[in-house]
Amino acid sequence: MKIVLRIQRFNPETDREPHFEDYPVQARPTDRVLDALLYVKNFIDGSLALRKSCAHGVCGSDAMLINGKEHLACKTLVRDVAGEDGAVVRIEPLRHLPLQRDLMVDQNAFFDSYRAVKPYFINSNPVESGERIQSPEERNVFDDPTSCILCASCYSACPVLDQNDRFLGPAAIVQAARFIFDSRDQGFEERLAALDQENGVWACENHFECTRVCPRSIKVTKNINLTKRKIKERTS
Repeated sequence: MKIVLRIQRFNPETDREPHFEDYPVQARPTDRVLDALLYVKNFIDGSLALRKSCAHGVCGSDAMLINGKEHLACKTLVRDVAGEDGAVVRIEPLRHLPLQRDLMVDQNAFFDSYRAVKPYFINSNPVESGERIQSPEERNVFDDPTSCILCASCYSACPVLDQNDRFLGPAAIVQAARFIFDSRDQGFEERLAALDQENGVWACENHFECTRVCPRSIKVTKNINLTKRKIKERTS
């Protein structure tokens, strides 16, 4: 089938504002949108800038807006976004992050939020018998957020960030939850400075957009609300 990729283009060296350019591409319904984008880059316009790495939905590098919604280009099939021959597929960079070039955004703010929650295991106690024992039930408590690949889709989709760019963001809170609910971790108090403040967990308004767009089906809003509950229990 023939589709048209309507791609947002922006070169900071030559453009004042972003604009769209159309690229007709032959694609099979089972091709990925990433395949079509790489065809444009390899055979039509080599100046097209985008990020991709593993191309298997693991690294999160190629998150972007496809027809107005956050997707991984490597997991989105042409048939899912182009219903008929000649369909136009609109491709744009993620929202809420500064545009660098074409489909690439500056991710510094996103990763600053990530680092603020201390997304690593904290426990200074000596290890007995070579490991810290944990039951399968204890492990299951924080299984969901371990699937996060830091693609920033939830950050882009979050309506709170439309009005408040100081919000910590869904991904950072999910990363905090991964350790907060780990029975072996002792860093809860250290993470409160980032979480327990007006631009931390309390800024979340439960729009659920983060959960809807997550390519790993993480219950993002649920993890945010569980973190809120944990903080309330500490202060009650």
